[in-house]
Amino acid sequence: MHRSEITVDLGALRRNVRTLLRAAGDAQLWAVVKANAYGHGMVDVAGAALGAGASGLCVATIPEGLALRDEFRVQRILVLGPASSSREVAHARAAGLELAIADEEIPEGVRVHLKLETGMNRYGLSELPAPPAEVVGLMTHLATADTDPEFARAQLERFESMTRMHSQLERHAANSAATLRLPEARYDAVRCGVAIYGLSPFNTDPTDDGLEPVLSWQSFLAHVKQLQPGESTGYGRRYVAEEPTWIGIVPVGYGDGFRRDLTGTEVRVGGELCPVVGTISMDSFAVGLDRELPVGTPVVLLGHGILAENHARAAGTINYELTCGVETGPLRARRTVIDA
Repeated sequence: MHRSEITVDLGALRRNVRTLLRAAGDAQLWAVVKANAYGHGMVDVAGAALGAGASGLCVATIPEGLALRDEFRVQRILVLGPASSSREVAHARAAGLELAIADEEIPEGVRVHLKLETGMNRYGLSELPAPPAEVVGLMTHLATADTDPEFARAQLERFESMTRMHSQLERHAANSAATLRLPEARYDAVRCGVAIYGLSPFNTDPTDDGLEPVLSWQSFLAHVKQLQPGESTGYGRRYVAEEPTWIGIVPVGYGDGFRRDLTGTEVRVGGELCPVVGTISMDSFAVGLDRELPVGTPVVLLGHGILAENHARAAGTINYELTCGVETGPLRARRTVIDA
């Protein structure tokens, strides 16, 4: 029996892509599948997104792009991050990858998207040189489309002024949040990551934007016991019972991606919401129960109404940091792909 099971619903992902395509209007949608598709499985997600109407794929590194090229021979693949060496660039050239370039050293024989600095202050050119023939696109990265739309609009105004004379090139700026909230950010293509996975870019309920969570995660009660007043569970005695209290032990911990700072969040045990109590260990955590339940009772960690957004608020982070950290390897969990 596996300690936990992770399910990836490609049907939900396809529906999310179609929702975003409607929001994008006439713009193409490029699916961002970096970091193993935010923990969902890069190859599975890429195929489903393309099948639902995505026009291309975005990754962070050239090795990610090369791995995708082995599976998708002709589709456009854009590498958003910098190359680590000229050897990597040569591999990208041979594989027909497209590269985002943030300086004036533009490699020959590679389709290039120049990244422009408009307010993120990470990678990007502050001035746009005369684009050589290799340049097929102009792009920028919005810093606050999810939290401060006015700053995002200021970035878009700068991007427009920098690129207006080169509208023959593909222009793209929108992430998931901008695709859903800022029509002026659409340009020729939108780059959607978090929202295709049914995760809210605003860290609110994804159904508010017609999105369906793609990943669910389930475990079970491996042990059930009653604490007496003054007894504790877990490292550091962070939870001490004040009265006779039933607890259940779930065989999942931060080694599986259920983070140590998720104490206080809720999971669903046998259909009921229960609090996570005490310190989360590497391989287990405790839940408070209102009565004795049998060993083997299902525990839903994500999905079926347990939102990554709620966990993220408990941990003081964002939803897709949580999904990126879920360990889906066969030594820790069973991963199942469905197409419902």
